[in-house]
Amino acid sequence: MTTLALRQDGPGTTAVPGPRRRLLGLVVALVVLAVLLVLSIMIGSTSIPPSAVWDGLVHSSAGIDQLAIRDYRLPRTIVGLVVGAALGLAGSLIQALTRNPLADPGIFGVHAGASFAVTVAVGLLGIREVEGYMWFAFAGALVVTLIVFALSSTRQGSSAVVMVLVGLCVSAVLGGARDGLQLTNPDAFDTLRSWNAGSISGRPLEVVWPILPFLALALVLAFVVAGPLNAMALGDELAVSQGVSVARTRVLAILALTLLAGGATAIAGPIIFVGLMVPHVARWIVGPRQRWIFGYSILLGPILLLVSDILGRVVMRPGEISVGVVTAFVGAPVLVALVRRKKASGI
Repeated sequence: MTTLALRQDGPGTTAVPGPRRRLLGLVVALVVLAVLLVLSIMIGSTSIPPSAVWDGLVHSSAGIDQLAIRDYRLPRTIVGLVVGAALGLAGSLIQALTRNPLADPGIFGVHAGASFAVTVAVGLLGIREVEGYMWFAFAGALVVTLIVFALSSTRQGSSAVVMVLVGLCVSAVLGGARDGLQLTNPDAFDTLRSWNAGSISGRPLEVVWPILPFLALALVLAFVVAGPLNAMALGDELAVSQGVSVARTRVLAILALTLLAGGATAIAGPIIFVGLMVPHVARWIVGPRQRWIFGYSILLGPILLLVSDILGRVVMRPGEISVGVVTAFVGAPVLVALVRRKKASGI
């Protein structure tokens, strides 16, 4: 009656959690996420009791609490759910694609590329609608992803640390260029200030709906390449011998990553480290199977983001700290710990 099975993945054996443990963890994650969704609506500059939350969701009364729920807290919670799921899946995807336990769209500069492109679109070109600047976010994410892969590739392959350093350098350059643009005309870029810090506060649902189909497409692509990515984890040559098209898998994975990271950035700004932490937790629970990791990441991403957002509201009440600042505060020590470990959680 054990929940662990042994799977041969090469030299030695790897303990893989059994289906009962994976399903139990999935149920627990769903329950935790449901609780956090309610808490996200209840907690803010003022607390709203559960009865008022229910009344605000079910009835169309015009009380102050009900208006706050429908106009501010419910959209904020939905944005956190969507962005968290996108960031969690993006992190799992980029770690599987690069076979790098230190990979994260923020660390690799993908968020910085999308953020810089959106800054240009909004501040210089005057594009204010999400239907317009989301294409800049996708393009910026794609270009930076390709640049980081190209600069970190050598004849011996790409090491984890080299890819992180290249990504951080690209992020620094683009972050400096973005800040320089904003200094040239502070009034024109004023609307981007809270967005640049990474925030789900004040984001109406109107910024989510146009991007949602692209995130859904990315979700489908991620699960399409999950099996091939499992094979590629053992090496490209072995994957080819099993009939996997390595080039096709990489193209589809990069496309999915672009849509996830670019879409999340277009909605909420650059929020880093969510994609770094979530996949490690998922692998600790379910082992190295990518489909399970992706599924768990879709749940664990919103959990981490909503916890961070709630903490940001509580710590500085009646003010608040942007969720991007909270995740950075938590994620930076995690990155240091992973770098110092001789072997991070296996991919």
